[in-house]
Amino acid sequence: MLRSLLLLLVLLGLAAAAQARVELFLPGNPSVTIDEVYLRDGVAYLAIDDVLAPLGLRGQWDSVEHIYNIKSATRSGLISPGSHYLRLGERFLPLSHPPRFIDGRLRVAEDFVTKQLPVLLGEPVYYRNLDPPEQPAAEELTTIDRLFAFLLRKEQPVGEPALRGVAIDPGHGGEDVGAIGPGGSKEKAVTLEVARRLEKQLKMRLGIPTYLSRDGDYLLTPTQRLEPVAHPDTDVLIQLHAQSSFGPAAHGVTLIVRPQEETAQGALPHGEGESIRLARFLAAALRNSGVDVAGIIQAPLLPLGRGNLPTVLVELGYLTNTADRTLLRDPAGQEKVAGALFAGLKNYIDAQQEVDR
Repeated sequence: MLRSLLLLLVLLGLAAAAQARVELFLPGNPSVTIDEVYLRDGVAYLAIDDVLAPLGLRGQWDSVEHIYNIKSATRSGLISPGSHYLRLGERFLPLSHPPRFIDGRLRVAEDFVTKQLPVLLGEPVYYRNLDPPEQPAAEELTTIDRLFAFLLRKEQPVGEPALRGVAIDPGHGGEDVGAIGPGGSKEKAVTLEVARRLEKQLKMRLGIPTYLSRDGDYLLTPTQRLEPVAHPDTDVLIQLHAQSSFGPAAHGVTLIVRPQEETAQGALPHGEGESIRLARFLAAALRNSGVDVAGIIQAPLLPLGRGNLPTVLVELGYLTNTADRTLLRDPAGQEKVAGALFAGLKNYIDAQQEVDR
């Protein structure tokens, strides 16, 4: 009886995980229904192996390089867990949602099927979600939109320090491992370690509140990930990620900021917001510490939100590069990177205080 009950619970759990069905086909071909569809943050994810066969494509996972090769009759493309690009020869097509492992299988978001695969195939892919997710209630949408899409810096009382509190968001977590490097290096692990070390330095050396979106290995909803921003004394948001590439050459830290800051009074001049200023201080401190910096990029990524809350997404390096991976896996390397980020924040504070005098 107990075994039957346990089996029933497992089956119910699996049924709850797969929440949708989709239908896809090529012009002139019969449609195929895929039942194993997982919803994450309102996005449908499909196992890449399930998608390719109905479209006449082939795929192969390279367990050494941690890349997945998709082949058509005339060309091939490469994807990688946690990577924001599909590589087609020398072209890199941006992905709104990077591939990720869910329940032991590499899965891609539905917009990968509708937008990127047609480019690889050279013909349209017909796709239909047979069980579209229900829209959240209006109140929930308002909360997420306020936190996730429009981050406005709070009014700072006169006489308060230049930086009252810092929010740190270590990317991924739980079953969402992020990018994977050779030897099984996981993005979710290195981002959490660097976040913890940066948190400790901020608390010990500046004595200011520091809020982590997660302090362990677990999955977050978009609202939970941005909860640290809701604290009234949060003046800066640092988001930590790591990357993978399709070869070992790509390396270095990349700092990403929103392309334009917005205040309640309107948009700021291009490239003159606090986020870009903070990114420059962080980049300089990293270089001074001997950490290679690939550059600063302005990109309209959703995690960066809108508004003018100083926000920098720090891609800590490439787990597919030997030097970057060694640095990020080594406790001393993690401390070095965290120390450089602390120095950049401190220099940003000092410069802000000079302006306010």
